[in-house]
Amino acid sequence: MDAQRLKDSFAHVAEQGDAVALFFYSDLFVRNPHLRDMFPIGMSGQRDKLLRALGHIVSQVDDLADLVPFLQQLGRDHRRFGIVAEHYPHVGASLLTTLRHYSGPAWNDDLESDWNAAYTLVAKVMLEAADENALSTPAWWNGQVVAVERRRFDISVLRVQPDRPLPYVPGQSVALEVPSRLRHWRYYSMANAPRPDHTVDFHVRLVDGGPVSPVLVRGTQTGDRVRMGAPIGTLTLDESSPRDVLLVAGSTGLAPLKAILEQISRRTVPPRVHLFFGARSRDGLYDLEDLTKLAGGFPWLTVVPAVSDEPGGHGFSSLLQSGDDGVEHGNLSDVVARRGPWDGHDAYVCGPSVMVGHTVEQLTRLGVPRDRIRLETFADAQR
Repeated sequence: MDAQRLKDSFAHVAEQGDAVALFFYSDLFVRNPHLRDMFPIGMSGQRDKLLRALGHIVSQVDDLADLVPFLQQLGRDHRRFGIVAEHYPHVGASLLTTLRHYSGPAWNDDLESDWNAAYTLVAKVMLEAADENALSTPAWWNGQVVAVERRRFDISVLRVQPDRPLPYVPGQSVALEVPSRLRHWRYYSMANAPRPDHTVDFHVRLVDGGPVSPVLVRGTQTGDRVRMGAPIGTLTLDESSPRDVLLVAGSTGLAPLKAILEQISRRTVPPRVHLFFGARSRDGLYDLEDLTKLAGGFPWLTVVPAVSDEPGGHGFSSLLQSGDDGVEHGNLSDVVARRGPWDGHDAYVCGPSVMVGHTVEQLTRLGVPRDRIRLETFADAQR
């Protein structure tokens, strides 16, 4: 298998954009109409995920140390869609047909052999991981919503009771599916450390045009049912570290960091913790009341709220000072930077991707080693 030849081949095919995925799924469903019901009715998002996954796999094809864990997670994650061994040859056949079609004159026996070998490896790793996972873990958990809090027009906090214990580490996430949006799974982080009653909280923000979040935020009631996939994610606390902790949360990115905060609070001697909670406006600081109560009860915890799109305390924008109510003004990454130094801390960052990127840049510039900054890096394995 020639890794560079595979990369060059995929780069050429990917130039055709969305047409590639459209052709693939059309071929798959024409050949195997019984597979259509395993996918969402609307396929636009699904096509994007296919191209992203293929691109990631091909880019790592010569680095098995990184590729194999990604494929293993993909295989485990596909269990909740009902994917079994007999489906893999159908997918492989349609994938080869698609690649042959868009490769044109560049397609030859050597290239076909490379792609066959690559897909055989991918399928083998995914199936082995799925089979091993099935020995100890269900494909999904059924859950019942036992409490709903509307924090603002576009944010709700849901408490869900799983039908069996959901083993997870604070900071991890699960994919949720609601009955009215079958086969649309979206990831949400648990906002609490594991409890004796096994209930879990989710902070859900409405995303315009999203198939799942509007239902969860505006349509979910106590008693409604959801399904939850297996917990995944790497935004977890380094329990072996003696350092103080910096938590930086933008909007509902607070959820996994709040779970980590609860985990820290259970230590006999907690480290010093600074939690920065940012939003565009004060109204967006939807959990500030509870965070303030926590800070009042934990002398080792400092909570710093920040807003980016509101003027300072005297009717004009202030990037250098906090308002009279203790709310800092400015972009969250800048607020964090000016409250440092942080080079002696472990940092955990979650929220909108732009905010996360800027915060990582600021922290590394201020001397925090990159390997001490943890982010949400689980694979987007939603098929």
